[in-house]
Amino acid sequence: MTTAPSDAVRASAAEPTTFPLVLGLDTFGDVTNDDDNRPLSHAQTIRNLVEQGVLADQVGVDFFGIGEHHTDDYPLSAADVVLGAIAARTTRVRLGSAVTVLSSDDPVRVFQRYSTLNAVSGGRAEVILGRGSSIDSFPLFGYDLADYEQLFEEKAQLFAELLKGGPVTWEGKLRAPLHNQDVVPHTESGPFPAWIGVGGNPQSVIRAARYGYSLMLAIIGGSPARFAPFSQLFQQALQQLGQAPRPVGVHSPGHVAATDEQAREEFWPHYREAIRRVARTRGFAVPTKESFLYEIGPRGSLYVGSPETVAQKIAANLTVLGANRFEMKYGMGGLSHEALMTAIELYGTQVIPCVREILS
Repeated sequence: MTTAPSDAVRASAAEPTTFPLVLGLDTFGDVTNDDDNRPLSHAQTIRNLVEQGVLADQVGVDFFGIGEHHTDDYPLSAADVVLGAIAARTTRVRLGSAVTVLSSDDPVRVFQRYSTLNAVSGGRAEVILGRGSSIDSFPLFGYDLADYEQLFEEKAQLFAELLKGGPVTWEGKLRAPLHNQDVVPHTESGPFPAWIGVGGNPQSVIRAARYGYSLMLAIIGGSPARFAPFSQLFQQALQQLGQAPRPVGVHSPGHVAATDEQAREEFWPHYREAIRRVARTRGFAVPTKESFLYEIGPRGSLYVGSPETVAQKIAANLTVLGANRFEMKYGMGGLSHEALMTAIELYGTQVIPCVREILS
C-alpha cells in the first residue's frame, strides 16, 4: 500500500514552475480491431496511427509520441519512420519517441534518426530514452541482459555528448570509441529536447540530472502522489550539480469518451486482457474490476472517463507532482480506430482547454 506524501513534500512539489504547460498523447501502436472485433494487420494499424497523429495536430494536442516495441500486439519497431510520415502532414504538433529503448540501440543512429526528424518537421522533434521495461529488443539485437545497467549508463552518456553538437570524442566499454567524430545531420537551432523515462528508480532520476536530460515519470499503476519525491529529488540534484531547473513530465495510460460510463466500458475489457498477457513476464497482478475502479479513481494512475473527469485528474496530479507536462498513453489493444479517433478529438478539444483553465 502506498501512502500520501508528507505536507512538506506536497508543498515542495506543488511550487509553480516557469516551464510552459504541455499536454500530449502517447501510443505504443497497439493493434486495433475492426467492426467484427478482428485484429487489423500491422500495416493497417500503422496507417491508422498516421491518421491519429494528423488528427492530434488538428485538434490542438501539443505533443504526439510513439513508443518502441517489437511484438505482435505492438508492431511499432520503427517509430521514427511513422513520425516522419506524420510530420509531412502536420504543422504544429511536436513529435517524438515515447520511449526509445536506448540500451538495445546505437546512440549515434538514434541521434541521426531524430535529428533527421527534426529537420523534416521544422524543429518539432523530441526523444524520450528508456532502459527498456519490456526486454524483447535485447535478444532481437544481440544484447546481453547481464549488461542491462551498464548499457544504458554508457549510451545515455554518449547520447548526451551527441546532443551538444560538434565533433564527439567518447570512450566506453560496450561500444567502439569515437575520436573527434562529426555526426550528421547537424541541427539548425541547438539540441532537440531529450528526456529520460523513469519508472521508479532514484538512480535513473540522478542520471537524468547528471547528463542534462529532462525527467519523464512513467506512472502506470498505484498512486501518482508517490512519485512526488522523485520530482523533488530531480530538482535537488540539478541544484547540487549547479544546473538550472528542467521540466518534469508524466506519462500514464488513459481513455476519453463522452461519459465516464462509456469510457469505462470501452477500456476495461481490453485493459484487463493487455495486463493479463504480460502479467507473468512483467510481474504484474491481473487486474480485477475492483482494482480497475480504484485505478481510474482520484488516487489511481489511469485517466479513464469523460473529458471533465480526465481533465480534473490531470490538473490535480500535475500540481502534486510539480510537473508541467502530461502525456496520456491513449488506446489499448482491441479498441477500434474509431474509438481512438474520438478519444483524440475529445482530448484535444475538451480535455486540454479544461486543464489549462483549471491550472490558470
